[in-house]
Order: sequence, then C-alpha cells, then structure tokens
Amino acid sequence: MPKLWTASNQEILSGKVTDVYFTRTLRVLENEGVRKRVVAEFVAKGFPDGWPWAVLAGVDEALELLKRLPVTVRGLPEGTIFRPWDVVLEIEGDYREFGVYETAILGFLCQASGIATQAARCRLAAGDRLLVSFGARRMHPAVAPMIERSAYLGGCDGVATVTAAEKLGIEPTGTMPHALILILGDCVDATQAYGRAMGPEVRLVSLIDTFNDEKFEAVRVAEALGDRLFAVRLDTPSSRRGSFKRIVEEVRWELDIRGFERVGIFLSGGLTEDDLRELRPLVQGFGVGTSISAARTVDFSMDIVEVEGEPRAKRGKRSGAKEVYGCPVCLATRVVPRGRRPADACPCGAAWEPRTMEWIRDGRLVREPEPTAQVRERVLAQLRFLDAPEPPAGPSRD
Repeated sequence: MPKLWTASNQEILSGKVTDVYFTRTLRVLENEGVRKRVVAEFVAKGFPDGWPWAVLAGVDEALELLKRLPVTVRGLPEGTIFRPWDVVLEIEGDYREFGVYETAILGFLCQASGIATQAARCRLAAGDRLLVSFGARRMHPAVAPMIERSAYLGGCDGVATVTAAEKLGIEPTGTMPHALILILGDCVDATQAYGRAMGPEVRLVSLIDTFNDEKFEAVRVAEALGDRLFAVRLDTPSSRRGSFKRIVEEVRWELDIRGFERVGIFLSGGLTEDDLRELRPLVQGFGVGTSISAARTVDFSMDIVEVEGEPRAKRGKRSGAKEVYGCPVCLATRVVPRGRRPADACPCGAAWEPRTMEWIRDGRLVREPEPTAQVRERVLAQLRFLDAPEPPAGPSRD
C-alpha cells in the first residue's frame, strides 16, 4: 500500500498512467502485427462556463514526455489564447509508439490550461492590482508546482509556495498566518515580531481580522508600526463578512482620515473574479486561492484524423491534418487543412498569421520550450486585446 497516492515520473514515462483500453489496444496491434502511421490531434470542442477563449498550458510537460518517442509533434506555443476547435497539439507517428500516453498528455493539457485560463480571467478582473496565487493548499501537494506555474503563466504576479517559486526563479509571496497571531496573542505584537524576524527587505503586511473588528485593528496596527507598515490584509471568513465591500470601505476610510493613506489593503479568502472586479478600486492587491487552483478543466480530447496519409476521423470530427492561423489584431483564429492558407482576411480586416509550429521532428526536439516568464509576457500581451469587445463573427472554419 503506497504511503502517497501519486505517480512517479517513471510511472508516467513508462506509460503506466493510462486507461487500460489503450494498453489493450497496443496488445491487439502487436498481436496482429499492425503498424500504421497516424495523425492524432488535441482539440477542445467547447470551454467551461461559456468561456469564449482559453489559455494553453501544459505543453512543456507534454513535450518532455513526447521528446523521448519517434514521433513528429506540431502545435501552438504555450500561453497562446485559443478558441474551441483549434488544434493545439498534433502527434504524427506509429500509433503503437504513443497511444498509451494519451491519458497523461490530456492530463497535462486539461488541468494546466484550465488553471491558466482562470488566472488570466482573474488578471483581467484585477486590472493593475497585485494578484498572487494562494490556492496550492486546496490541491494535492504533489501538483502544487504545476498549479502555481499555470497560475503565474496565466497572469498572477506571484505564487505562495516555496518550491514552486524556486522552480520559477522568483521570490515566493506571502504575509503572515492567523496561527502566528493566535500563538502570540495580539495582532500588533505579532506584526512587530514578524517585522523584526523578516527585516526591512520584506514588506510588512499585517493580518488584521483574527480577534477584533477590522477597521479598529487596522488603525491600531498603523499607529503602532508607523512607516514600517506597508499594508493590512483582510482574510475575513464569509460567515463574518456581511458586505465585504462595506468592511473594506470602512477600513479605507478610517486609515485615510487618520493620515494613513499610504497603507495599502490586501484581500484574500474565497475571492472570485467577480469579487476582484467589484473590489479592485478599493485595494492594492489580492490573494486568490480556490477560484484559480480548482479551476474547471479544459476538456481536450485526442482523436485520430489521418491514417497512413488518408484523411480518416470518427463522426463529429473533421478529418485530415490541420494548421491554425491567428489574427494579430483581434486574436480570432482560423483552422485550415495542413498546407493551405485561409482564403480571406480576418473579419476585422487583418491578415492571418500562422500559429502552428513544429516542436519535435522524428523523435528530435527542434524547438526548445520557452521560459515561463517569457510565456507569461505573451499571455499578458494577448490579454490587452481581450479588454476590447469580441471580434466580429466570421465564416465557419475552412
């Protein structure tokens, strides 16, 4: 009986993290002596909650697995804004070489893309306010680095867990827990002790909702800490909130009227993208947890669309290898048969640009995945376009 219910890297790479019918299919093909070259594509036919777009993530892990196989892989760059029916990844090769990895690759793409998309939606809702991922504690610790990376890639400014920050090459972001205040018995005492231990290089943010009313505690901490206090944090549980907005407004008022306009307010605790949109005029930052880490998955599927060069697909799928073109102005997309170009311009008037690129050619990695910070910058650049109205509806996919 395992002590931890997690799969090792070796178990994933060996194909053991798979649905049994793939291993049985491989057994049938080997028994019959059938080896056929196929093209398989990864597509999401729709997105959760009516999302009109999603952020692609998990490609780096998929490539880490696939680069060990004698296959050719094409697809979209990580961090690309994509639409339903866009082909985000394509594998070409003998099905017996990669079929058992379908489960793992889908897992890489589905969860990471869902988290990155929800982080991007929160980024838009938060505007220019600080946005930190606080949600790793809501999920299994084995996948915390993936969660935090996807959140950072999608637009969060920082992450809370130490190991994820180390892997990303950034400093972890956090304040103080209720535990410290409960142990020391007083918010001011705990904040002062925290400041002494952390030193001046760490911005001092005091958690003010442990014992007393938030507005009175905010004033008390501000008066005691003076210029050393950077911000106060409210993590007020929903059972005690009433109107969270009114509580925040009161805290801001009481700080300002006493000359503490420079003291910021940071919010956390069960926040959603709607909360961020409503509260951002009042605060300097947010810590978002479950809303991002438990984001709905993007339900990709892998489907064979070509066998031995012949277009062939199941019902409901378009056969043949494909390429994705994108609009550099409005981020609309167009899917066309491989080797062709869109016959017209984007409905917004701009010329289509190719988006599909080759990652692996016959088992050799020909393009290295980009650093996460670079991918994040791509996401942020695209999100600036998404503040504008949705692009006009164009003709169906070519």
